[in-house]
Amino acid sequence: MNPRINELVERIRRLEDEIEQELQRRREELNADFEHRRIRFEQDVLEQQRRFRTGLLKYILGARLRHIITAPIIYAVFFPLLLTDIAVTLYQSICFPLYGIARVRRRDYLVFDRNHLGYLNLIEKINCAYCSYGNGLAAYIREVLGRTEQFWCPIKHSRRVLQAHPYYGRFVDFGDGEGYRRELKALREELAGLGGEGE
Repeated sequence: MNPRINELVERIRRLEDEIEQELQRRREELNADFEHRRIRFEQDVLEQQRRFRTGLLKYILGARLRHIITAPIIYAVFFPLLLTDIAVTLYQSICFPLYGIARVRRRDYLVFDRNHLGYLNLIEKINCAYCSYGNGLAAYIREVLGRTEQFWCPIKHSRRVLQAHPYYGRFVDFGDGEGYRRELKALREELAGLGGEGE
């Protein structure tokens, strides 16, 4: 791969690390304890948050008609999401060990912490859990598919790919057959050392 691209990718990784450090600093300012993937707010913070909660009846009566009408359509997508979740989890559980690819820890992508927020009512908490599941599942699937692509076809496309997964930057350039044959084994071996299940 182009050394300049490698340098840019490394700079992006460093910036992502800086962003994560800043987010961690902000989380610490919340007066909350983060323990074992759970958050616990101090009582005075929760009481302050509860002042901004909209009661269920007021929330339902104040809902727009279009939101009420489309809610069943939105929530009907849960079942295809669940089936996809099961299929992808089974796929990686069976195939990744055979390919020598480290399995993706599903729990790293599905984060359900908004239920601790005192300013959300029950319906808002359910909505947040649904969005957390859908977006977390999409990220989990993207990681599984990114590892799969690196194993089977680590070749960049001929045109720009929007929001490419994190492995894509290391793929061989489009049309570089010599580089593909030279780098395929190393790219596959790299997958075995990734963080994942069994750590």
